[in-house]
Amino acid sequence: MTNVPPSAANLRGAVDLSSLVNRANAPVGAPAQPGAPAGAPVQVPSLVLDGTDANFGEVLELSQRVPVLVDLYADWAEQSTAMSAVLQKVVAGLRGRLVLVRVAVESNPQLAQAFQAQSVPTVAAVIAGQPVPLFAGAIAEDQLLDILEQLLQLAVQNGVTGSAVSADAEAGAPADDAAEPVQEEPLPPHHAEAYEAIERGDYPAAIGFYKTAIAQDPRDQLAVAGLAQVSLLHRLAGKSLEQIRSAAAAGPNDLDAQLDVADLDLSGGHVADAFDRLLTLFPTLDADGKNRVRERMLELFEVVGTTDPVVIAARQRLAMLLY
Repeated sequence: MTNVPPSAANLRGAVDLSSLVNRANAPVGAPAQPGAPAGAPVQVPSLVLDGTDANFGEVLELSQRVPVLVDLYADWAEQSTAMSAVLQKVVAGLRGRLVLVRVAVESNPQLAQAFQAQSVPTVAAVIAGQPVPLFAGAIAEDQLLDILEQLLQLAVQNGVTGSAVSADAEAGAPADDAAEPVQEEPLPPHHAEAYEAIERGDYPAAIGFYKTAIAQDPRDQLAVAGLAQVSLLHRLAGKSLEQIRSAAAAGPNDLDAQLDVADLDLSGGHVADAFDRLLTLFPTLDADGKNRVRERMLELFEVVGTTDPVVIAARQRLAMLLY
């Protein structure tokens, strides 16, 4: 099994997609709104898209905002169709944290050559416009989940934190609901400054802008959520998955190590695991340690969303431990 490279430096490899960038093609995702944050939702026709030699420039644009998984397949190959089914199942379960792009190798020879697909299936990814080779052949679902956990961590390290919203999932909505587009309100000044700082990778500056917004209006929930999200990015920046996992395994009672691995779990979509890790550790800590866990969990609740069922359950469990 091929491990995902842990740092941005490893994004640029032998795969060359430059010839596929500047092409007239059909869009696969809605264009970014001016000033949209790196983590903003992206409207797509489906979480599973068809990629071709002609439209892959749009896929590269989409990968600037949402990690893209690429399945190079052939319908005649039984192993390939079986792996495609596993990929679609797992991507659906990640609820928009990844988009799957399927490429038929026989009808798209340029992409097959660019991704060096010597056999099917060949699975790769694209993050921030750069290719990430993953594996060839069929693998088990649990192995795939491990690889995607690393891939999502790599995406976070490179500022690709958006989520995809599938248009076909909303097809059953009443026609009147979609009759008139919603006009976006201009971003408040400090929010706009924070988003610009995130885009250039300056997380401390973004944190400062959000803190200023909160100081001016403590009820600014968007700033509270933004501060929690960019703080998570800042904590993970420069740390590899292997370092975090190794430190946590070596120090099961090391609070700093366990906080780091909870951040990692949450960034990779393992939300329940992140919360359970900290809540299980909580009773063993002294007063200072308990307070640190409580504060971190409140931040992570904001990252996930306070109305998420997993957050609600974890908040109740935390309350029971506190009182």
